[in-house]
Amino acid sequence: MNTPLVPAVRMHDIVKTFPGTKACNGATLEVAPGEVHCLLGENGAGKSTMMKILSGSYTPDSGTIVIDGVETSFSSPIDGVRAGINTIYQELDLVPDLTVAQNLFLGHEPKRGPFVARRKRDRLAQAAIERVGGSFAPSDVVANLSVADQQLTAIAKALTTDARVVIMDEPSAALTDHDLAAVFRVIRELTSAGKSVIYISHRLDEVKEIGDRATVMRDGATVGVFDIASVTKDELVEAMIGRGLQALPPRRSGPDGARTELLKVRRATIPGVLDVSDISVGRGEIVGLAGLGGAGRSTLLATLFGDRTATLDLTLNGVRLDRLTPRGAVAAGIGLVPEDRKSQGLFLEQSILRNAGIAALRPLRVNPMKAAEQLCMPALRRLGVKFAGLDQPVGQLSGGNQQKVVLAKWMARGIDLLLLDEPTRGLDIGAKGDLFEQVQALADSGVGVLMASSELSELTENCDLIWVMHEGRNIAAFDPRTTSATDIARCVVTGRHDND
Repeated sequence: MNTPLVPAVRMHDIVKTFPGTKACNGATLEVAPGEVHCLLGENGAGKSTMMKILSGSYTPDSGTIVIDGVETSFSSPIDGVRAGINTIYQELDLVPDLTVAQNLFLGHEPKRGPFVARRKRDRLAQAAIERVGGSFAPSDVVANLSVADQQLTAIAKALTTDARVVIMDEPSAALTDHDLAAVFRVIRELTSAGKSVIYISHRLDEVKEIGDRATVMRDGATVGVFDIASVTKDELVEAMIGRGLQALPPRRSGPDGARTELLKVRRATIPGVLDVSDISVGRGEIVGLAGLGGAGRSTLLATLFGDRTATLDLTLNGVRLDRLTPRGAVAAGIGLVPEDRKSQGLFLEQSILRNAGIAALRPLRVNPMKAAEQLCMPALRRLGVKFAGLDQPVGQLSGGNQQKVVLAKWMARGIDLLLLDEPTRGLDIGAKGDLFEQVQALADSGVGVLMASSELSELTENCDLIWVMHEGRNIAAFDPRTTSATDIARCVVTGRHDND
């Protein structure tokens, strides 16, 4: 007779209330030893709150937490770490000015007497980097790494502790397929050793590939537990958002009428980094940028927003520009939704109103905050942002709702050209549909959109034209209505077009 395994984690009837909202309302979660347990749900469903309770960052109002059969209560994240729980947050918990090695062992450095054993630390750091498939060095400063390499650093950091339960919150959001394959290998190593992984993701293909079971949350409650091998993606979507995949917005049909050119990039160059030419965006068009990590998509968008010094030859609204600054870009009618909203797109300690209204405040003269509220509220409502009040710090929102606030900022101001860099990073499937519905509405109103995304399906379903970038150059343009996704993906990976 087999004795049932004691769950590695059991959370029962968890309740957690914040001012104006009940984040968890009797939620449950049970994770077996050696299991990859996926935690699914829309943004605001309660997933992050549950994990912060499990890791010791929050204390529940009521409910029980049992770790390896022992009822437990945590008063701080240190208690969670001591209990063998390690969390890789979606918003990376790294110190930008320290090296990779210093970040990996921060707080538990290998010692030689009273001193840090630096050679040993760097050797162990190199092993952890190789384990996650990173190509950076222990001595690299984290602030100088790409977002993808910072994500790999955070995952490597979790491997330096003797964790029994590893929580991964959207670990793939900034990763290429190659990076993700390395992370999946690490996950399988962990579970083979009897450790448990709680995997939070909105990418259902990943869930089907790596997960054993899935718990779905909605409105702070657990609505179902599913065996991954037998459940369909549509059933998971139905549980998460209450509607099937077929109810998501249809593919964009494209702008009507004669084309009016909005942006023409004749040349944008940064020696050794970027060499882009002849990219055009018309009014009402959505143009996509596809490519591997480091292909130059983010660099191009940052350059067009004036955030990178480059040699420029472009026209916007018929006005020729050879120099841009962020202030000048905003004045010219350009808005950017950056890849890393936490450090580049928001002031986390400031209110939702100040964040959403910051780009619109300058032109206002009388009672600016009241006027900003009148401008922002329609955008926030259209995007379905969940918040307790406009004075709520934006840092208290879920990652997906934070992203919506960044977009609301530009919707409130009114712009001609919208630059989107990985706009759905961290968004659940329902929120993705809502976001693209709004982006398409902006395009229908005459706004031009230039969007970079690592998810090719997002580009093929929403764009009128897709440029592939490779090693800093735009190498081929595809019409997604007449080109297969396979052909575009082949060009992305190989850097070659069939006509080459």
